Amino acid sequence: MRRFGTAILVLSAVLPSATALAQQVGDAGTEPTAAADAGTLAIPNAGAMIPAVAGDDAGALTGEQYVVRLRNLEQRINELKEEIFRSKARLSLLAESVLQNAVGGSRAQIVHQNAMGGAYQLTSVVYSLDGAPIFNRDDDTGALADRREFQVYNGQVGSGEHSLGVSLTYLGAGLPYMRGYRFSVRSTQSFSVPEGKAIQIRVVGFEKGGPLESPESRPAIRYVQRIITLREAADAAEAATNGDANGSAAGAGASGSGNGNGAR
Repeated sequence: MRRFGTAILVLSAVLPSATALAQQVGDAGTEPTAAADAGTLAIPNAGAMIPAVAGDDAGALTGEQYVVRLRNLEQRINELKEEIFRSKARLSLLAESVLQNAVGGSRAQIVHQNAMGGAYQLTSVVYSLDGAPIFNRDDDTGALADRREFQVYNGQVGSGEHSLGVSLTYLGAGLPYMRGYRFSVRSTQSFSVPEGKAIQIRVVGFEKGGPLESPESRPAIRYVQRIITLREAADAAEAATNGDANGSAAGAGASGSGNGNGAR
């Protein structure tokens, strides 16, 4: 009886405190008292501490934990925004340096011509303008080699000096001792476009040297440039679109001055 009475006294002390605490949280919508934040609830006159249920263990977040996580998420979003902004700035600078959409504008029309003999099958063509790639084709089936010429680039560029990079790869064909071997040639050509004008550049892959030239030294590149008006460039582009292989776009530089510097 004495133990039973003691239990009743403890419960009578605990219940008012727990009821008051629940009412305080429900009415105010705030976190529990400092004792609850510490992970325990103080029970007056009980002479002991009863552990409280932690928010994470109960599958819910306390107000403070929610605020911390929200701040971390907001910080991460701001970091992603900064990364996107920097990426857009880099792309804008690259576009400006390559194309430079100037008022009045200038244009470039670049055509590749394959003048290699049957012993070399064109399998890869890579072009870059001011260091930025503008054309990339790989084909080992022979379809690329069957195209004797094709358009590489036709678009706006900034007036002034530019650099054109070319990389060609051939697969040995025809003669038995050349089959299976790959031959590469790379070259860089500078050119200048006046404001309000267009330039046509014909890039020709050809075989240099005679019969005594080694097979790996024969592939070479030469450039033929021609300055034209924007109207002529538009007509040439239209002719090329309509499939006129003998139009001015296909004949770029036929009467222009050549810059015959091949490079390996």
